[in-house]
Amino acid sequence: MRRNLNAEENYLRMTGQPVRSLVLQLATPTIISMLITALYNMTDTIFVSRLGTENSAAVGIVYSIMSIIQAIGLTLGQGSANTVSRLLGEKRRREADELFSTAFFTSLTLALLFAVFGLLFKERFVRFLGATVTIAPYAEEYASIILIGAPWMAVSYTMNNNLRSEGKAYLGMIGMSTGAILNVILDPILIFGFKMGIKGAAWATIISQLVSFTILTSHFVNKRSNLTLSLRLVRLEWWIYRSIIVIGLPSLVRSLMHTVAAITMNVFAAPFGDEAIAAMSITTRVMQFLNSALIGFGQGMQPVAGFSWGAKRYDRLREAFLFCTQTASVAFLLIAAVCFAGARYIMLLFLKDPVVVAIGTTAIRAQCVLLPVTAFNTLGGMIFQSTGHGPVSSTLALVRQGVFFVPLVIVLSRTVGLFGLQIAQPLADVLTFVLTLLYVAPFMRRLKRLASVG
Repeated sequence: MRRNLNAEENYLRMTGQPVRSLVLQLATPTIISMLITALYNMTDTIFVSRLGTENSAAVGIVYSIMSIIQAIGLTLGQGSANTVSRLLGEKRRREADELFSTAFFTSLTLALLFAVFGLLFKERFVRFLGATVTIAPYAEEYASIILIGAPWMAVSYTMNNNLRSEGKAYLGMIGMSTGAILNVILDPILIFGFKMGIKGAAWATIISQLVSFTILTSHFVNKRSNLTLSLRLVRLEWWIYRSIIVIGLPSLVRSLMHTVAAITMNVFAAPFGDEAIAAMSITTRVMQFLNSALIGFGQGMQPVAGFSWGAKRYDRLREAFLFCTQTASVAFLLIAAVCFAGARYIMLLFLKDPVVVAIGTTAIRAQCVLLPVTAFNTLGGMIFQSTGHGPVSSTLALVRQGVFFVPLVIVLSRTVGLFGLQIAQPLADVLTFVLTLLYVAPFMRRLKRLASVG
């Protein structure tokens, strides 16, 4: 086990260790954690798909609810974490503790309120999310259990991001990965062994997330983190919520846009049958799995960026971004080639239905063609978020799924048909790439000037 660094030692490490080795050191546990979490999401879908097309589509419907829960945790988590990393870079540790504690209890409260709302109106909720008459009963069963676990699911994301912000991503990996592995173990036991069906998958998820929550909380209680978690440190002050909102807004926008995109896809896939909803839901899970490694890599960059910006080490900030974008682009080019060739076999892992397989194969291949572009888009948004440029990061988060993707789905599904649904995402990614480049290029030139002056 790695020796626990005190606050001063951690500061020296974050501002003095060579950038590439530091990013890789921080990114590796985060990538592992993200991949394992995404893998259990995929495994969940695989096991549920064995129950039939409607069950598989129901998981896709409830994915939107889970995205909202995740949005709460990530908004408060990344909104506080990126500010915490800069405060630690400026050695303002008391304020960092207050920010984190406030984010923790706010996340808990908001998730609890969402759970109550969702349980009271679950029937209308799943229909609003795009469930057809045949899918709705399964979606209601699944959602009613998932919502019970909303409070600890959301707070786990908040804690994980703050552990990463202080350069202790490995502690977050322990908590998130343990829960994910447990979920994979519990899925077949509860779904098939206890014959609980789709309810078993939901119970496996919230039990596993509770275990993750317990482990993550223990890191703060047992002082393995340099951050202090206490109700006494909660401050209902504008500077705290302003920091969280400004920096967390891109995460909120990104997550909500994913939810809006999923709802739009479900609604406009419905005329093509339950098979289309199931196929596009599976495609989303597959691409989420691939992107999880990218997000993990980017989250390894973010604390380096935050500390460097706070410490005015603009040379390290620029080096971290360029290293990450180059590495991720090459890696995603190779991954895209493999997934393009094996798209049909990937779909067969979930369902044997030939219609679902055919629709999903085309959708996966369409997205693989432009997968390297998403690396630049994602990391571009994350670098602005890490350095306090909330409006720019929010704009980039909004355009991909909101401004570009949703209109493309609506227009193309009506003019091109099913193929329009399958190509909407890659087309949105191209448009997002152009806009991201227009923001990133001048920012990199600015960092270069600041580094030369410093």
